[in-house]
Amino acid sequence: MKAVKTLISGVALSVALTTAAFAAGPEINASNTGLALQGYDPVAYFTLGAPTEGNYTITATHNDATYRFVSEEHKAAFEADPEAYLPQYGGYCAFGAAMGFKFDGDPELWKVVDGELFLNLAQDIQDRWNADIPGFIQQADAKWSDIEHKTPSELQ
Repeated sequence: MKAVKTLISGVALSVALTTAAFAAGPEINASNTGLALQGYDPVAYFTLGAPTEGNYTITATHNDATYRFVSEEHKAAFEADPEAYLPQYGGYCAFGAAMGFKFDGDPELWKVVDGELFLNLAQDIQDRWNADIPGFIQQADAKWSDIEHKTPSELQ
């Protein structure tokens, strides 16, 4: 019995190390398992016009992050052109990026602007961002190259 427990512990440690090795980097807002957009389908924002949770059995990996989809068609569209569907600033809060920080983007607080998906942290932040979308996008674009590869805690 002890040998079985040791084997199971070793397998669990190996899986944990493998998962950590393949988790997305700091440029993508993903869970410690690499799940991006909290499991929401990135294509749905463009095709359904609404945030929609993806199916855990229909996934694709891009830049070491895992994305879920509501259908095989959405998955195929994503795989054909992932950059067309990925949220800007790695899925971090667009307003936060404009301020030079990385905060979680809430998949329910979103907007597609000029064919690009943007997320924000909270409703009051979304409201503030909505007041000057072009200005905040310009600020975030200018700051993103400086913060992209830093962890959120490095920016605090």
